[in-house]
Amino acid sequence: MQNNKLKIAVVTGTRAEFGLLRILIKKLFDDDDIDLSLLVTGTHLCKMHGETVQEIIEEGIPISSKIDLQLNYDTPEAISLATANGIIGFSRVFKKSRPDLLIVLGDRYEILSVILPACFENIPIAHIHGGERTEGVIDESIRHSITKFSHLHFVASEEYRNRVIQLGESPKRVFNVGGLGIDAMNELTLIDKNEIIKTLGIKFREKNLLITYHPETLDKESSQKGIIELLASLNKFNDIGLIFTLPNADIDNKFIKKSIYDFVQKRSNAYLFDSLGQLRYFSLLKLCDGVIGNSSSGLLEAPFFKKATVNIGDRQMGRLKAKSVLDCEPKEKLISKSIIKIFTEDFKNILKDVESPYGLPGAPEKIINILKKTNFNNLLKKSFYDI
Repeated sequence: MQNNKLKIAVVTGTRAEFGLLRILIKKLFDDDDIDLSLLVTGTHLCKMHGETVQEIIEEGIPISSKIDLQLNYDTPEAISLATANGIIGFSRVFKKSRPDLLIVLGDRYEILSVILPACFENIPIAHIHGGERTEGVIDESIRHSITKFSHLHFVASEEYRNRVIQLGESPKRVFNVGGLGIDAMNELTLIDKNEIIKTLGIKFREKNLLITYHPETLDKESSQKGIIELLASLNKFNDIGLIFTLPNADIDNKFIKKSIYDFVQKRSNAYLFDSLGQLRYFSLLKLCDGVIGNSSSGLLEAPFFKKATVNIGDRQMGRLKAKSVLDCEPKEKLISKSIIKIFTEDFKNILKDVESPYGLPGAPEKIINILKKTNFNNLLKKSFYDI
């Protein structure tokens, strides 16, 4: 292996996850010692979710394979069938070309569908952003499952490193490299306000909020109740610009999407976008006063821009949080109270000193350096590490 290029495959299934992986993918592609295969799946290939594969193409990185999961519905059965389609599709990809290492990020069912074929093909797996907690969604179980299938672990904090070790992974294989989102934000040249207004056709108010609300996949009733309560709260703030992005392709997302569509159509201060792309999303994040909803962006990225977050419900329960994050139950009055609070002078003063709990830039370089020093000959053999 020392005399040949290291064959690395990277999988991306969603716009948000590609945003985190983008710089790492580019650096792997540009490295003379690495032969990169980019495998694209999930909502990237789904028209109803914006066909965000175009954003990947615009980056100029060749796509080695497209694995269409046929994501047409949001029912449990549809998600199961999509996962099955992924297992079949990735099995065929690995039969044609077997990488020396598979790199995956996160905790979604799209990633689970590639993990199983890789396991059966004895392909070593490197997992990024393991050890985290999101107790309100099924992603919690998927993430920890991926950890047990994986052979190298690149985590975002020391707390997450300890949790991966607690799951029985050898400390010698668990590396705290920091969060990839820091590099993504640090590297971009953001779009200025006038250009955003021109390209998106929005009108900024004196106060503006960026809103993303995903399904809470462990509790359908709570998920539907949450969006109803959120929109009832936002209905009170006629003077605030409201910029919505659509939810993930999770169970029951259609109810959330329809609720948001109906809300936006009736209001002149509200806008909805299927997919903004990373550059426009971060540019809006910097221009807005804060984010509302239950997206990980409110915890991972908003603190970098020193923006407030109203984090609703249990979807992100367990993640590390900066002091810019206000946790809130999915109740209209409590959401309204939190929104009012983020505009107070006291909270604005808190935001001035906010620091992200996810480390400093440099994660992609750290990951690549570790991979180049890794002996792949015995990587597949794992022993359960007892604490």
